[in-house]
Amino acid sequence: MKNQLFITLTLFVSSLLLGCTGMPDKVTPVSPFSIEQYQGKWYEIARLDHSFERGLDNITANYVINEDGSVTVLNRGFNSEEQQWSEAQGKAKFVDSDNVGHLKVSFFGPFYSSYVVFGLDQQDYQYAYVSGYNNDYLWLLARTPTVSEQRLADFKASAKQRGFNTDNLIMVKQDPAQ
Repeated sequence: MKNQLFITLTLFVSSLLLGCTGMPDKVTPVSPFSIEQYQGKWYEIARLDHSFERGLDNITANYVINEDGSVTVLNRGFNSEEQQWSEAQGKAKFVDSDNVGHLKVSFFGPFYSSYVVFGLDQQDYQYAYVSGYNNDYLWLLARTPTVSEQRLADFKASAKQRGFNTDNLIMVKQDPAQ
């Protein structure tokens, strides 16, 4: 009985430490993928609701490659109710190959979660469709604070085909004055 409890606890703790690095069934990461082209500032255009971004506008993500090949992630958003910026810094690493758009990101120590780039302007890296480990996490990122109606429609169609509930998308306010 003690042995079974030990095995169960070990598996539970291991799953917590390893985090959730899978991806939704219908999502495939882009390949080839270049972190060198992906690094830099991205504006969050649309997303599904999450407690960690709730109440934030003007959300951006900045990716910087570190010497060890990992990526520093700095997410920022403005809370207009509190009139202050909120920031979270994390670290991302490739799950497998560095030419596939599947990374794991951590904002809390050893706990990682999937970051899957499943759509990308592979020529200029001007937009990215990103998911987490399940269909509750979805983002449209762009190099500019706005995208065309056609880009937004393409994103919604692509996400819907992959099982995301696009009816619940939140359009992120990007105010150039901030």
